[in-house]
Amino acid sequence: MARGLVTSCDGAVLREDSPYRHGMTVLYAKEVPSEPAPLEVETILYQDDEILVADKPHGMTVTPGGQHVARALLNRLHEQTGIADLVPLHRLDRDTAGIVLFSSKPGSRGRYHHLFSSGAIEREYLAVASLVETPRDRHWILENRLVAGVPWFRRDVETHGPVNAITEIELIETRNDLGLFRLKPRTGKKHQLRVHMSLIGFPILGDPLYPQLCEPEHSDPPLQLLARRLSFADPLTGLRRDFRSARELRYFSTLASN
Repeated sequence: MARGLVTSCDGAVLREDSPYRHGMTVLYAKEVPSEPAPLEVETILYQDDEILVADKPHGMTVTPGGQHVARALLNRLHEQTGIADLVPLHRLDRDTAGIVLFSSKPGSRGRYHHLFSSGAIEREYLAVASLVETPRDRHWILENRLVAGVPWFRRDVETHGPVNAITEIELIETRNDLGLFRLKPRTGKKHQLRVHMSLIGFPILGDPLYPQLCEPEHSDPPLQLLARRLSFADPLTGLRRDFRSARELRYFSTLASN
């Protein structure tokens, strides 16, 4: 409070002697003492009056949480752009790198959100997995129901109830004992791609959660999952937007060209 870091929802700075108002919302951004800088930094690929597209590295959270506050992507973009109303339109796991779409204006935000809820946005990921043997299939479509698992941060497949997770998976290249997979999710459930890769027998390299929970070693590779491409018709202009990550997966450095 002495440093002016506690505010009401209308932006007014609150002090110790500020009067109480029934129903008021008090805001304070968590601070982490001696928070380290991120190991890699983000890149802004595109920005206009309505949206911003960022290319996120592995190991960076999209929104603040836990010990990741100043180094969270959202806070870093706030600091760079000064856009107070910037919010992510979707999320990537901290361990996943690649494209994240942000909205800059509350007035148009709902129309961009609708792209995701209506399935009008195309998303493409790349993943690397170990190949114990050459798979008989090179193409899969998984449709199932994902629910909260045990522990709470994992997902499980429920055998009854409506389908809520659909992913198309294609093995597009092999190299030594590794495979490069293209993943096209039609839905956006938490850990959907990680679970579906595990279900076809090829868990993503560097994944400490699936198929079983394990304690990652310090030298483990980062999760080899990249949100490579995001494509949609802009709901305001009708123009086709196509954004591609410039990052590569460390364990399969040549990205698919098509």
